[in-house]
Amino acid sequence: MKRGITIQERLKDLRTERHLRLEELAQQTGISKSALGSYENDDYKEINHGNLVTLAKFYGVSTDYILCLTENRNHPNTELTELHLSDDMLDLLKSGQINNRLLCEIATHDKFKKLMTDTEIYMDGHATARFRDMNETLEEQRLALIGEHQLMDGDLYSETLRAGQIEEEDFFCHITHKTWDAILHDIRKAHEHDIDSTSDFSLAKKMAKEIQNALRFPGDHLAKIWKVIFTQFGIDFDKLSAEEQKLLKKILAKSPVIKNNPLNMRRRK
Repeated sequence: MKRGITIQERLKDLRTERHLRLEELAQQTGISKSALGSYENDDYKEINHGNLVTLAKFYGVSTDYILCLTENRNHPNTELTELHLSDDMLDLLKSGQINNRLLCEIATHDKFKKLMTDTEIYMDGHATARFRDMNETLEEQRLALIGEHQLMDGDLYSETLRAGQIEEEDFFCHITHKTWDAILHDIRKAHEHDIDSTSDFSLAKKMAKEIQNALRFPGDHLAKIWKVIFTQFGIDFDKLSAEEQKLLKKILAKSPVIKNNPLNMRRRK
């Protein structure tokens, strides 16, 4: 996901949050639909001061928020002392070395509080005594079972009691890992259609498949190659005129790769 957001994206996000079409927003703000549309387009048109103030009041945010000068919509003047952030944390956030937007999404995920609670319980050792008592009780029962029934150490029943003994570190690593996985999965899912997110689409795989399909059918070998190449540019080779196809084949035939291609060698023989 991107580290920052554009003014166009911010305005579109604010509008879609309210489930408004451009026509409806124009009616409610008095700003023309064409102007509102231009503010959200890639070829961004600068917002005049009056419209900027109108939109900020309408959405209940600051003009700085619309202009992407701050990420704080509801707390623009929060003092740093209220956040209890260390100097090292502030240096990291200001360094540009990490994606602060992603960090915010992780921290505001509904499962993050559980992750932090479980982590704090483990770090502070709040459950250490409980794990120790449980494991000691199970071990006592295991040794008693072995002595009473003259079982071998490693027997099914004794090993069942041993398996019930859980190490504190293993337990917390397991549950925090599950929570962490769920957070990352949800955030990745939310951004799967972002422009800058990697797509499952592979141009190389697509082209290889098209070449394989083209070579299955009978016909001119040069025409097959041109058809695959032109498909990448969105041009239907079959719709070109006979003269255009003839000219392209003549140019391609000059390639030593084509001249020495095994298919052409077989055809000459």
